[in-house]
Amino acid sequence: MSATTHHDELLEGLTEPQREAVTHVDGPLLVLAGPGSGKTRVITRRVAYLVRSVGIAPWNVLAITFTNKAAGEMRDRVASLVSERQSRAITVCTFHSLCARVLRTYGEKLHLPQSFSIYDTDDQQRAMKQAVKDLDMNTSNFPPSRVLATISHAKNELLDPAGYAQSAVDFYTRNVAKLYKQYQSILKKNNALDFDDLLLNTVDLLRNHRDACDQLRERFQYVLIDEYQETNHAQFVSANTLASGARPEPRVQSPKSLQQPDPR
Repeated sequence: MSATTHHDELLEGLTEPQREAVTHVDGPLLVLAGPGSGKTRVITRRVAYLVRSVGIAPWNVLAITFTNKAAGEMRDRVASLVSERQSRAITVCTFHSLCARVLRTYGEKLHLPQSFSIYDTDDQQRAMKQAVKDLDMNTSNFPPSRVLATISHAKNELLDPAGYAQSAVDFYTRNVAKLYKQYQSILKKNNALDFDDLLLNTVDLLRNHRDACDQLRERFQYVLIDEYQETNHAQFVSANTLASGARPEPRVQSPKSLQQPDPR
């Protein structure tokens, strides 16, 4: 099948704005679209267009979405548009899955065990209850779910226990700072990370270990993000740093300025 035939097949049934998005190759691109407007179709067709029509190596393409279900659907759609070999080489995953893969590979740079476990909600609840008990606090005053939500927000703002403690200004936040530190100690003792730790540690790796960051940028030269959540600063920083060709700065611009990156 010729490249022209590939091109026509991949653009079939698309509107003109969708065609423009699918055929965009170099430089950042932000696609604004509402529910049911074909966002996933555009991303999957663009992945296939890059590989089949432009000739980009499939292992240089990364597509990120937010749920395992959405990632599975996207993988299936991509698989129907490219060869089986190409499909296996393209990375389609969630943010958290990508971070877990990265940390399994480079975690020793952050002194993480390669065999770390990932705590789910129930595991987190048990660890927080233990932290509350260890510090002789009361779960009535510090409900584990509420404390975990506060810590999750702190991690999404890239605040480790020390950073959060510095920002604590009242009775509740000062005690949450203590619980945060103890909770992390429990996770470390058990060789575990929670889901927010996956993002927090990946940002740490990308910011502070240039060799690993450069290797990941070399691997993922085309980064496509489905339904970016601008409220999650950690996701923004990880995506922006991975897609940027420049050395990351200590802080970055507002998440609202994120463009869907494609930095080749």
